[in-house]
Formats: sequence, structure tokens, C-alpha cells
Amino acid sequence: MAIRSAEHAVGYGLERGTPELRSAGPITFGPDSILFVADSAAARIYAIAIEDASPVSGTRSLDVDRLDERLAAYLGVPADDVDIRGMAVDPATQGVYLSVARGRGAGSIPLILRVEDDGSLQEVSLRDVQYAQTGIDDAPAEDDERTDIRVLRDDEPGGQAYDARGTILQLVRESLRTVTVTDMAYVGGTLVVAGASNEEFTSTLRQIPFPFKGAAHSSSLEIFHVSHGKWETHSPIRTFVAYDDDMSVLASYTCTPIVKFSLRDLQGGDQARGHTVAELGAMNTPLGMVSFRRDGEEYLLVSNSRHELFKLSRKDLEAQESLTTPQAPVGAPRQSLPHHGVGRMASLNGETVLMLQRTPEGHVDLHSYSTASL
Repeated sequence: MAIRSAEHAVGYGLERGTPELRSAGPITFGPDSILFVADSAAARIYAIAIEDASPVSGTRSLDVDRLDERLAAYLGVPADDVDIRGMAVDPATQGVYLSVARGRGAGSIPLILRVEDDGSLQEVSLRDVQYAQTGIDDAPAEDDERTDIRVLRDDEPGGQAYDARGTILQLVRESLRTVTVTDMAYVGGTLVVAGASNEEFTSTLRQIPFPFKGAAHSSSLEIFHVSHGKWETHSPIRTFVAYDDDMSVLASYTCTPIVKFSLRDLQGGDQARGHTVAELGAMNTPLGMVSFRRDGEEYLLVSNSRHELFKLSRKDLEAQESLTTPQAPVGAPRQSLPHHGVGRMASLNGETVLMLQRTPEGHVDLHSYSTASL
């Protein structure tokens, strides 16, 4: 059930008011229909009670053709001026939510939208809601001149062409401030937050207790980047999932290593070295990760900007020794799936995976796939 009582609000430290978002990036759900929204521009994370949520009975699927055109019409802008920054499913209701930027650049307007069963859209009002917030003390400064690179799809707007040894890439250089938070997951009372920090080792994984009362802990990350042939600490995690009964995370970076971290190890110090267990290929940025179970086995899906959708098994990832030498794409075996143009993904109900997919014509659709078919 969604939060409707003051008692629940007090229990989670929520107060009624209007959060003033400067940006809306990654989103994820916690307990009792509480939506966490990352605001990198303000270096804050908001916990917002979705008060008008209602449960969906049975197993749900959702398919929306030309979601980009629907978003553009709803927001009153051209489709190229709509940027989907995050997608999350409320486990309590199976409601599907998007964080969206209306416009691009510093003047964009952040919004949270819900996708209804019929494909229509509904803005989630942030006026007079139950919410809490926490600051990110180690966020890069707004005038930090350092940047990180993201590789776009070849047909995706907004990039600058770059010749990488004969391969033309579409790149975006993002200030470290804008990647303060790149992904989030709620894990057993803790909000796990990936992104960049103001430290010398900028790649950071934060563990923030919820309710926002205890002290947060940040760990600087070091990984062996196979395609670059060296240990690196700068580039932030782009996407990750919790697995192993939520005691570990599997993370993916640009160019595209898959790295395992133990949350137990991350609690023991300020720096952590990950175990690179797969390399999916260079000139690419991961877009989404989701895990699912089928026939007693756990699997990982990884979507990418320039590579196909990959499926890897937890069993193979666990058996893989750490990669510490430069080689061609190696590591745990992976299977290519015939789902083209996949971007962000989310688990809908344990039996269905939602995928945002860019069509050959350049549109963005939202499709559901049963885990039995993957």
C-alpha cells in the first residue's frame, strides 16, 4: 500500500512540503511506495511518498509504441527535447515511473511521470507531498572542470562525432557534477548510490541509511579496465544491480567492464578494489542492468549503447577469476539476445522485464518481455 498516514510518514522521517528539484536523474523505489529521486545538479537525493499509488492485481505487462512521441505531445515539445533520465517500478503496485527532462541543458525542467495501463501519461505532482532529503557532501563542485565521457548510439541526438581509429563515435562529455549520481538501488534499509565525487579517486559508491538519519559512507573505487589495460579510479559506474541476496553488486562502466563488489568489503574502508569478471567490448557505454531468476538460476541482462543486449549467468560470473591483463573481450561467457536498441530496463514483477527500445526509425518504444523468453 502507498503511504497515506502521518504515522508512516513520521516512521520514515518524511515531512509535508514541496521538494524543489533542479534535476531528476536515476530513480528507484524503497519501502511502501517511497520513490528515491537523484538530483545531481543540487547534489541531493529526495525520498518522496507516492500517495496516489494503487496496487495492480495479477501479473502485469505494459507495451507502449512511440513512447517518445507521447512524451513530446504531453510535454508540448519536440521529441528531441525529451530526455528519459530514469525508469523504476514500484514493487508494491507495479506502477511504472519515468524521470524526464523537458528540454536539454541547464534550462531543462525535471519531471516525474507515471505510465498508465493504456499508455497515457500522468505527471506525479510534487506539490504538498510527504518527502525527505539528504545532501551528497562529497559531490563534485559545480565549477569542477573535470569531465566524463558517455558513448551514444550512432543515431541518438546530442552527441559530437569523434574518430576512434576509423570508427566514428557519438560522444557526450559530461561535467563530473552532472554524474554525481549515475544509478541507485535500495538494499535492505540502505540506499546504494553510484557516481562521481570530489575526491582524487572520483569513482564512488555511497551507502546512505534510510530513513536519512544515520551517517552515509562513501568508498572510492578502483577497477582493472581490460580494454584500456590499466587500473582506473576516475570513470564512475554507469549502472549496477544488487545480487547474491543483496550482499554484492555487479556494476558496469563505459568501455565496458563488468565488475563485482562486495557490500561487506565496502563497509570496511574508504577505498575498495573491484573484481573485473567480464569485458563486453570497447567504444560503448552500458545503459541498463537488470537481474532475474529462471528455473532456479539467476541471470543478468546488460544493455549497451553500441553493442547488443547481453545475458550472463550468475553461476558463470561467480566462477570467473578476476581479469587483470589487457585482452580482447573476455571473461564470463555471455549470450547475445535479439532485442535491438535496448536502453533502460526494469524488473516489473519478477516475471517480466521492461525495456525501453529505440526502433530503426528512431522512435522509443516501451515493451514487456517474460523472463521465460529471455
